[in-house]
Amino acid sequence: MAKQAAEAFKLKIERLVTASMTKQPLDTETQQWLESLDSKMMDKLAKVDLISPALTTTLGDFLTGYTELRTDVKNATQTVYGHTIRNLKDFFGSDTRLGDITEADADEWCLYLKEEKLSPNTIRRRSGIAKQFFKHAVKKKLIPSNPFAELAASVQANKSREHFITQADAKKVLDSAPDADWRMIIALSRYGGLRCPSEVLLLKWSDINHETGRILVTSPKTEHHAGKDSRVIPLFPELVPYLEDCFQLNGEKSEYVITRYRDQKQNLRTTFQKIIKRAGLKQWPKLFQNMRASRETELCNDYPTHVVCEWLGNSVPVAMKHYLQITDEHYEKASQERCIPACSTPPSTPDQPRKNSEHKKSPDTAILANAGPYDCTREKKMGDEGLEPPTLSV
Repeated sequence: MAKQAAEAFKLKIERLVTASMTKQPLDTETQQWLESLDSKMMDKLAKVDLISPALTTTLGDFLTGYTELRTDVKNATQTVYGHTIRNLKDFFGSDTRLGDITEADADEWCLYLKEEKLSPNTIRRRSGIAKQFFKHAVKKKLIPSNPFAELAASVQANKSREHFITQADAKKVLDSAPDADWRMIIALSRYGGLRCPSEVLLLKWSDINHETGRILVTSPKTEHHAGKDSRVIPLFPELVPYLEDCFQLNGEKSEYVITRYRDQKQNLRTTFQKIIKRAGLKQWPKLFQNMRASRETELCNDYPTHVVCEWLGNSVPVAMKHYLQITDEHYEKASQERCIPACSTPPSTPDQPRKNSEHKKSPDTAILANAGPYDCTREKKMGDEGLEPPTLSV
């Protein structure tokens, strides 16, 4: 290296030392110089703590380290992480330095997800996971702030994907199921309100108490909340015949109610789509969740909402936002109930005889009394004087 270049390099190193000792940010010229260095030199500076590890940590290395660290999450969660990791690597590149990703880059990443034809709620979920990844990077002092912090991550209710499965349609699907296990899966989802496959596949014969009429449901999805690892639901009458069929087949030789479809890698959705088609029905948007939501809506017609939410394992706000629906039955019931107009006169009763002396009818009152139930809204022609009372002339 030429002496002049070596002197310039020495000056930059001194600035790094000063910034490290005083905890002050680097000036723009030194920052630009750092960005021009190759990865080999950056690694040397990071090893002697002259620059932040974020300047050398790549996105790919960080994400790999994070997923290896999260041994506490289930395989299904790791799969969900994998979708977001793939999107991040495809857009930014695995070799991109973690500290180079800005808030503007995060916004552009969201636009990229839209171009990939992902639904708005899927984009929100993956934004939330990306936010979680980079929050960990902030805690490790790899980056000063989270570039994904401002992205919308809360899932919104999508009314277009709601569908109420009537009991008549549920019966058609049950009749089209190939075996007792599939009928049990459908019944537990539609009439028990269990999450499928997680809660359905974990149901054991020992969880069913015929004496008390209750079922213990193990819930992997909510087990990270205190006291929410399980819940108790009623032994609904609709479930009994399907439980009896399954018990006759494998109750003595199996710990679990469902035996044939216990492989977590097995795709229940594909088979269920074929069952719905065989039943002569159109496939609804969310195969298993719509059945669970239908049961919650149904139960709320007969029981308090907080009770039903306790049975199904969700909160009242979540139920109102994502589960409870307005059905055709609600409209039919409301339209059949006759409403008494406020202007009509209540009928007299033996205990309350009507006194003619107290209720003298004027001509207008007589007209209203003889009118039909909706005649009180009829138009009445107004005199020439309008709304103001006539002025007497002197």
